[in-house]
Amino acid sequence: MEPRISIITLGVDDLSRSFEFYTDGLGLTPADDGSPDDGIVFFQLNPHLKLALYPWDKLAEDVGCPADGEGFRGVTVAHNVREHDQVDEVIEQARDAGANIVKEPEEVFWGGYSGYFADPDDHLWEVAFNPHDSIVEE
Repeated sequence: MEPRISIITLGVDDLSRSFEFYTDGLGLTPADDGSPDDGIVFFQLNPHLKLALYPWDKLAEDVGCPADGEGFRGVTVAHNVREHDQVDEVIEQARDAGANIVKEPEEVFWGGYSGYFADPDDHLWEVAFNPHDSIVEE
């Protein structure tokens, strides 16, 4: 397998609510290939990666598993920022958008600074500044 991820799809309970959270709340711009009316939404995160929002039950059906998953799912999505203070800014933006702040930003054991929020469907997002890594594109 070529080491490349092209789409991260989040199963959501209410597509319109999640669309508003990610657009109005977090400021993401929808891509042209989907809308709540189409039953799926895409956001172009970078030239090679999209975030998709798709109804939870339909995603479970597509995968072929029960749709009643609860609790920690063992997955987080990370958003790395360029500067330490941007962690606080993004966490506040998420809070203002209605996110549940799961972990307030703090200095972490690996030398960075991070916090976590949960979107309206409890998908966990880490917002992190890593002074040891240059994965954030200029």
